[in-house]
Amino acid sequence: MTDAPLREGFTTGSAATAAAMAALSVLLGGIVPAAMEIPLPVKGTLGIPIARVELSGTKARGIVIKDGGDDPDVTHGEEIHAEVELIPGDEVRVDLCGGRGVGRVTLPGLPVPVGEAAINPAPRRQIISGVLRELSASGTDFCGTVRVCIEVPRGAEIAALTMNPRLGIVGGISILGTQGIIRPFSHASWKASIAQSLSVIRASGGDEAVFTTGRRSEEFYLNHFPGTGPARMVQAADFFKFSMLQARAKRLKKVHWAIFIGKLVKHAQGFPYTHAKDWAIDFPLLADWCAQLGLTPFLTAQIRTANTARQVLEMIPRESQATFIRMLMQKARKNALRFSGCDALEIHYYLFDFDGNMISNNPLHPQNRAYLTE
Repeated sequence: MTDAPLREGFTTGSAATAAAMAALSVLLGGIVPAAMEIPLPVKGTLGIPIARVELSGTKARGIVIKDGGDDPDVTHGEEIHAEVELIPGDEVRVDLCGGRGVGRVTLPGLPVPVGEAAINPAPRRQIISGVLRELSASGTDFCGTVRVCIEVPRGAEIAALTMNPRLGIVGGISILGTQGIIRPFSHASWKASIAQSLSVIRASGGDEAVFTTGRRSEEFYLNHFPGTGPARMVQAADFFKFSMLQARAKRLKKVHWAIFIGKLVKHAQGFPYTHAKDWAIDFPLLADWCAQLGLTPFLTAQIRTANTARQVLEMIPRESQATFIRMLMQKARKNALRFSGCDALEIHYYLFDFDGNMISNNPLHPQNRAYLTE
């Protein structure tokens, strides 16, 4: 018996985009739309239902009910608001901010600078793109600033159920979403997908796979190694141990991991499953490792109370970063071999930053390697 198909949802970033576009549409003289066709952060569009639009003087407030599909989180069913105001000026620009119920960043190590509203880069670009698209489609001759304020009425309350307090995001939730769409998978379905992908690789005569932690790490890997056959790419997500067990079961000879710093630390710390909700980084242990590398007591004390793995990497002096990353990769590879139960398996790690730059790759496997092919 197989799992029934799961219903897709949309991110808080997509909800905010639709709310802002709907509010702008009404401000420009349109009627309240039943739905808005919004741009997605990567490519394509998505239709989002509009709950209502409220006019108040020179401002309009668009409201969308967040729908997480069959992968709901604490924001599922919550109202996401966007208040929009038009301010005449000399040039068209979008001024985006976070209001009530949107958290504010107070600690370093996140993709949003300290002091700013917790609207991540991808949804920020998405909201601005959607507003400019709606402005262009309206045919208006408006010139000036479109001021957009994203709000979540119950954001402060529901943020207590998230990791935001631990991450130093205070006063509300984060506006998130690198893809705009939530495509849920049950654990059983995702594991079946990994196993099936490896079976396809073996059936086509291949003996190596590139495991990625998601769409972005897959994209970044392919950007650096464009000759890689797409059929060799397997989105392993958080299933570290299961993926390595399957690599042994399918008799692979080589495994490549395309990864970000947080997941690399979790691989190094031997977490069989790496989702943030279930497995938190052990920063005191990471600090002990850094002490063994010769980092100063002052710095290791800071690492012990760090907020994110990204923050730790930024703390470490540039001249020590290569040694730090190499240490993590060695520990991660040891755990990968342990989970696979096959000492003969060749394993390589590729670490990317959030802009797609490859920070480091396994020194045993230089970047000018022969590319994987179909």
